[in-house]
Amino acid sequence: MDVEARKSTEARVRAIAEPVAIRLGCEVVAVELTNIDGGLVLRLYVDRPGGITLDECTRISRGVSPELDVEEPIAASYRLEVSSPGIRRPLERESDFVRFSGFRAKVRLIPGTGRRRYTGVLCGVENKLIQIQVDNDLHELPIDKIDRAFLDLTLDEYQALGRQISSQIENSQTELQNDQ
Repeated sequence: MDVEARKSTEARVRAIAEPVAIRLGCEVVAVELTNIDGGLVLRLYVDRPGGITLDECTRISRGVSPELDVEEPIAASYRLEVSSPGIRRPLERESDFVRFSGFRAKVRLIPGTGRRRYTGVLCGVENKLIQIQVDNDLHELPIDKIDRAFLDLTLDEYQALGRQISSQIENSQTELQNDQ
């Protein structure tokens, strides 16, 4: 599957999974479709205030599975995995890059874009361009050319970030409930 088809499928899966996750008090952090040992694996990374438990991952899996069966965003057979984003938290949406400005990240661009890999400190987003400081150079990367990106944290940063994320998720959940 080429990168554009994969990204399109991941976006369709996100649209299906997000309402289920929100209903269960969680957020979809990222969707990843990958090939492992010759088989497709669909990973949903989810989080909630205070972190995610195995029981919550199971509930989300059981809630999302029937929706995916009906919508069929993936034509081939696949294995669904639901897990915590962990210390290498994926970054997908523009808001992720804004939210985690000041933190180290690794970014990989799609093939055909010249240099593909960047590791540095996120500096925000301007005009759909992710800004990342690598050594002493500021690079601007088009968000639509990003293949994969994730945080590159130390354990102390990860623990501090966990407390910050819990607060942000609680605020997002309150806003979503007020909008409904």
